[in-house]
Amino acid sequence: MAVIKQALISVSDKTGLLDFARGLADHGVALLSTGGTAQQLRAAGITVTEVADHTGFPEMLDGRVKTLHPKVHGGILARRDLPDHLSALARAGIPTIDLVVVNLYPFGATVARPGCTLAEAIENIDIGGPAMVRSAAKNYEHVAVVTDPADYASVLREMTPGGALSAETRFRLAQKAFSHTAQYDGAISNYLTSLDAAGGRARFPQRLNLQFERVQALRYGENPHQEAAFYRDLQPAPGSLGGYRQLQGKALSYNNIADADAAWECVKSFGEAACVIVKHANPCGVAVAASQAGAYRKAVATDPTAAFGGIIAFNRELDGATAQAVMQQFVEMVIAPGIAPEAARVLAGKSNVRVLDAPLAPGANDYDFKRVGGGLLVQTPDSASVAAAGLRIVTRRKPSEAQIDDLLFAWRVAKFVKSNAIVFCGNGQTLGVGAGQMSRIDAARIAVIKAENAGLALTGSVVASDAFFPFRDGVDVVVRAGAAAIIQPGGSVRDEEVIAAADEHGVAMVFTGYRHFRH
Repeated sequence: MAVIKQALISVSDKTGLLDFARGLADHGVALLSTGGTAQQLRAAGITVTEVADHTGFPEMLDGRVKTLHPKVHGGILARRDLPDHLSALARAGIPTIDLVVVNLYPFGATVARPGCTLAEAIENIDIGGPAMVRSAAKNYEHVAVVTDPADYASVLREMTPGGALSAETRFRLAQKAFSHTAQYDGAISNYLTSLDAAGGRARFPQRLNLQFERVQALRYGENPHQEAAFYRDLQPAPGSLGGYRQLQGKALSYNNIADADAAWECVKSFGEAACVIVKHANPCGVAVAASQAGAYRKAVATDPTAAFGGIIAFNRELDGATAQAVMQQFVEMVIAPGIAPEAARVLAGKSNVRVLDAPLAPGANDYDFKRVGGGLLVQTPDSASVAAAGLRIVTRRKPSEAQIDDLLFAWRVAKFVKSNAIVFCGNGQTLGVGAGQMSRIDAARIAVIKAENAGLALTGSVVASDAFFPFRDGVDVVVRAGAAAIIQPGGSVRDEEVIAAADEHGVAMVFTGYRHFRH
């Protein structure tokens, strides 16, 4: 292992800098640095040589040129195992640089600020930093490169015996460094290709660069003969499933994560204590109640058969009483924003049950993706919501306040049901769910059958349709089953026919003005 004798430090993010620099100095490492970083080190009493003094060439062009010099890049790029390289360094009087500690100008944070100008963005494009990072990463067999302050402590720990880093560590740091510069260049490309000649910024850039980190290889893909892995955003949206911790249970599969995400996105949309049970990507039971256990009991009652082996999500810390109730049935996974100690003890009795602790916070991904042959469909997430004041009552009968609450509940659930979707609800509980059908009337019939099979009465219930009713027949089916109020987007050429059908049956109907297709 090559001993680190000289390090070059030039960082924009100065988190942990002083402790790291002191640790290097304690190992006898000579420190080089650029202007701002050097000033901070010197002010803390740490001996440092400015790069301009090292190269004999002052910074110029307002700091745009400071490290682009043979005495910097020669010291980084020289292979220590090639005599010709070492001879070239000796002739030029260039000492080696064994460690490069660099993170880059905050381009992403700059362009994320409201009102950021193109000129401001351009000035935050780092040139010398990426060049040094790439040079060091290319020569990882002889040089270590650190781009993330989170690595400072582990680097110092490994250096403790003799001031060196292993080949494995240098390679790992090089992998991270190339990913760092790739992400940085991708952010620049995303920004610049989103601009038009007039200075406007499009929602979707001409060139879309994305980076995700692999969390884990999965047991298998959608089917056992398929391989799969789970990747998450480098900066997951607050409250997204990407921030989960698995506390116990078997390894996750592709379908486990897909279903868990569907359950999590649905349950976190409720303010009251809620429970969502998902089976094969569709909610089969959703409920809110005064207590967590009450919400669970109501959610299971919607479709006890489908709930068997389902994914169960809660929007409150899982308590012991609810965990006891959950463990009375076979369940694949439980997700909650925290697991109480008593609940953890109960769940531990069934060690194969997967238990995820996920952060609960508002937030959504920037984009939704769907891979197609030879391409990628990209859209903004379906984050539209409606309140009582946004509903348009289109029938002679007006819904009661209690019905409006249930209509809004049903509409929220319908958003997470595969299209075509029909959802019967009452008293904060799903009563029958028809999902993923080619015709809306069949989705309505299936929802009625589901309610009958579960022994749930639909008399006086409300029903949500994720898109408009193209004909009155769907309205006839849900009303004959007992629905007293209907929520739907509206917008069909046959809206008047459908409204007339509702008036004929004496039920209330409200329009939301937008649909919730989910494919």
